[in-house]
Amino acid sequence: MSAGHGTGTAATTEGPLVQQYGDQYIGGAWRDSLGSGSIPVLNPATEEVLASVPAGTAEDVDAAVTAARAAARGWAATPPEERLAHLTRLRDGLAARQREIAETVVSELGAPLAFAIGVQAGLPLAVANSYLDLLAGYEFTEQVGNSIVYSEPAGVVAAITPWNYPLHQIVAKVVPALAAGCTVVLKPAEDTPLVARLFALIVHEAGFPAGVFNLVTGIGSVAGAALAAHPGVDLVSFTGSTAVGRTIAGTAGGGIKRVALAASPPTSSCRGPTWPARSTSTSPT
Repeated sequence: MSAGHGTGTAATTEGPLVQQYGDQYIGGAWRDSLGSGSIPVLNPATEEVLASVPAGTAEDVDAAVTAARAAARGWAATPPEERLAHLTRLRDGLAARQREIAETVVSELGAPLAFAIGVQAGLPLAVANSYLDLLAGYEFTEQVGNSIVYSEPAGVVAAITPWNYPLHQIVAKVVPALAAGCTVVLKPAEDTPLVARLFALIVHEAGFPAGVFNLVTGIGSVAGAALAAHPGVDLVSFTGSTAVGRTIAGTAGGGIKRVALAASPPTSSCRGPTWPARSTSTSPT
C-alpha cells in the first residue's frame, strides 16, 4: 500500500509503521481537519492498524460543501468537451495506478491480489470508460415538438459510498456527476478510506478546478449525517444498508433534496446510463 496520499505522519511503537493522516481534500488542496478525532484503518487479515484518517466533523463537511458550491456555477458552465478532457485524465490516472489501487484495497478490505487487480481496480476503470463514452456523444439539449429540453446539472452532489467495492462505488457516483456538470463531496466508508484518498490524489493530478471534487472522511452518523442535512447539498447519492438509507432519505427529504438510494437487501450500483441532472423545457421564440 502506498502511503503518499496527502500529508501525514508515521508513528510506531513496537509494531509496524502506521501512517497518520490528519487532512481532508477540500477546495483543491489537502487541509487539516477541523476536528481532533481519528479513525483507525485495520488490515482485516491481521487486525493490525495500517493507518488513521480524520474523523470528519460537521465543520469539515460545511467547508467541503462551501467549496463545492463556490465551484458549481463555473463547472456547470464548462463545455462538455472540457469536462471530458478532465475525466479522461482521471481515467488515465486510474489505469496508471491499477496495481497501487489493488494493493491498497487488499490491505484495508481484504481480497486476493489477482481478484483485486481484475475487479476492485479493473471494474472502476471499465465504469469510468462507459461514462466517458456516454459523455462524448451526449446531447444536453433536445428539441421535443415545439419545446427545447435542457439537461442541467443538479448542483452539489453528496456521494456516500460503502466498503465492499469501495473504488467501484466511488467511480460509479463521482464520474457521472462530474460529467453532468455537478460538483461533489465524497464521504467514503470509514472501513476503506485509503483508496478514497488515493482517488482524491488522482483527481488532483488530473487538474480539476478547485472545489469540483472534495473528500471528507468520517463516521456516517457524524459526517454522513451532516452531508445529508446540509442546505448546500442538492442531491444525496447513497449505497449501503436499508436502515441507514431510510435515515438519510428522511433527513434529505426534510430539505427537499433529491435522493438516490441503493439500499440492501437487495443492492445495486447504478440504474443505467442516467445523469444526476434535471431537465427543464422552454418553448422557442
